[in-house]
Amino acid sequence: MNGQLYLTALFFFFHLGVSSQTLITGKILDEKGQALPGVNVFIKGSFDGTSSSIDGSYEFETSLQGKQTLVFKFLSFKTQELELNCEQSEITVPDIQLVELITEMNAVTISAGAMQASDESKSVILKPLDIVTTPSAMGDIMGAFQTLPGTSTVGNDGRLFVRGGDASEVGIYIDGMKVGNAYGSTAGNVPTRTRFNPNLFKGTFFSTGGYSAEYGQALSSALALNTKDLSIRNQGDLSLMTVGGGYSHTLANERQSITASANYFNLGPYQELIKQNLDFEKAPESWDVEMAAQKKTGKNGLLKVMARTEAGGMKLWQPLPGSENRVFIDLKNNYTYAQANWRSALKNDWMIFTGFSYSKNKDRITYDSLKVERESELLHFKATGIKDFSDRFSAKFGVEHFVHPFSEKLVKENQSRAFNDHETYLFTEWDYYFNKNLVLRTGLRAGNSEVSDETWIDPRISLAYQLGEKGQLSVAAGKFHQLPEENYRVLNQNLKNTESNHLILNYLYSKEGYTFRAETFYKTYDQLVTFQGTAQNPESLANMGAGYAKGIDFFFRDRKTFKETDYWVTYSFVDSKRSFHQYQTQVQPSFAPRHNFSLVVKHFISPLKSQIGASFAYNDGYTYTDPNVDNSKMNSKTKYFQNLSISWSYLPKPNLIIHLACSNVLGRDNVFGYTFSPSTNDQGVFESIPNGQLAPRFLFLGVFLTLSKDKTANNLNNL
Repeated sequence: MNGQLYLTALFFFFHLGVSSQTLITGKILDEKGQALPGVNVFIKGSFDGTSSSIDGSYEFETSLQGKQTLVFKFLSFKTQELELNCEQSEITVPDIQLVELITEMNAVTISAGAMQASDESKSVILKPLDIVTTPSAMGDIMGAFQTLPGTSTVGNDGRLFVRGGDASEVGIYIDGMKVGNAYGSTAGNVPTRTRFNPNLFKGTFFSTGGYSAEYGQALSSALALNTKDLSIRNQGDLSLMTVGGGYSHTLANERQSITASANYFNLGPYQELIKQNLDFEKAPESWDVEMAAQKKTGKNGLLKVMARTEAGGMKLWQPLPGSENRVFIDLKNNYTYAQANWRSALKNDWMIFTGFSYSKNKDRITYDSLKVERESELLHFKATGIKDFSDRFSAKFGVEHFVHPFSEKLVKENQSRAFNDHETYLFTEWDYYFNKNLVLRTGLRAGNSEVSDETWIDPRISLAYQLGEKGQLSVAAGKFHQLPEENYRVLNQNLKNTESNHLILNYLYSKEGYTFRAETFYKTYDQLVTFQGTAQNPESLANMGAGYAKGIDFFFRDRKTFKETDYWVTYSFVDSKRSFHQYQTQVQPSFAPRHNFSLVVKHFISPLKSQIGASFAYNDGYTYTDPNVDNSKMNSKTKYFQNLSISWSYLPKPNLIIHLACSNVLGRDNVFGYTFSPSTNDQGVFESIPNGQLAPRFLFLGVFLTLSKDKTANNLNNL
């Protein structure tokens, strides 16, 4: 009898368990309504669940009762949860649409006008190591960027010229802070270089137009240099070069690091061996001392401090066309730059940045009997906040203030003139991802200048769309303002902003080992500075100029086709005309050749522990005004420019690098324009002298030794 009761009770409980099972069914789709197979579907806190089939459907049973949470989880998609009441025997769940999770790795990026040199960004054009090993660059950042699309090589200047714009139209930033007088001071026809060592930087963002609302006061381009974070080891680096030498020392641990360096450069011994086309009484000479420190603060903060001071100069005799007389030029320069910045991630997905920078440049110039002193300072305060409202929507807010004094003094006459401007800017930028293939960026920048008594607003917009897995299409448009150069503002403080409007269409294709980039652009100029007279003695300055620049760029890089070989090819076409400075009608500027081509090749020979490189640059020549032709401006053009440079880097030991480079190995006599006499000779001809190169070639030899407990450490570790 007891056995019968036991069997009856067992049957009852078994029947009760079966009858309490709930069947859950449904279907899972993506945002486009396509079925999603392989999605994990389960009840939260239990083992009851399944995976969706090929058509996105799923089906499973659970014995749990009451209110439960159904979870839908799939890689690269946002996890969704749904509340259920498991009281009936069958539940049909409405179709679930999973939203794709957007990350930096799978989302489209805006590439219109943007080129990055970084080890971190997926849309990289060049890496920091590429910059310092470009043969024609000779270790100068600008020399490397002159091999990129949209740039023009102006060999007797050395600065960066972008898409028909003057070098002053390029804004240069370090860690988001504006750098005043980023190039070394120089005399006419003696090319300059950037002041900063490329070893300082971990990455570079170079814009050829349409750049972020965070940056302003640049009509053509923004070049943002990002310094390295914490150093990884203690080490010393000794540099011995044909033009000088230096030493830097780094102390580092897990929380902080500091690097101090000192350098001395003197081209005198080199110029004694290699004849120069200019008569230097004292060759270019300079020294610099620099310090950079980094410190982690809290869990997510990083504080960076940097300071640099330098001094240099040169003395030379400059010939005059049509005369046996020469002009004596004596240039002395002192420069100081310092900055500190702090960034940190806060709660609620906020990222904040604060910083300040200070630049001071002083030139003392003797030009024949005229003695001039110029002093320029730039103090920059900045604060930004970035908020990620979701993986699809983020916003940036910022404010910055500039204090900008400038003075100019005629020493013998004891006459001076000056201005002191205060500029304030507000900016905001909003990114919205419609999905991982489509992103919209809108920006707004407002500014005010105290001296010019002017307020302006610059709207900017960009859109990018993913084409397949490897390609993307971007478009950018915006308005940009820039205050006139200091030497003009000090003469007429009523000068207003110059203006430019940009429109850019870009296609980027990138896969492992290959990068192809094509970009077309159109930009207009308005309120450019014009004057009567000469650039040395301008009169009647006004914002009366205008112009345009349009063209197309191509860039192709291949690191895969040929073993141990990396090369990139660039071609840029620029059609630019403007009325500006002493040109009252629109002309093609001397700094804007129409056709620009460059090729860079690097090949590593493992058995020889060597990398050999070559770079070739070409453009179709520079416009100039020849008064012997007619009375029109920019009526002539030089022969085409050509420069073949080669380099060899040898690593006999892991901590020792020997680098040899030679520019213009073919010895081409490149001419960048002509200087004409102000009056005719006895035959009625305006005599001229060419503005050419200092020497047919430039040779560089450097030996770089690293001292560290880690015997594999060398100068390349920081790049």
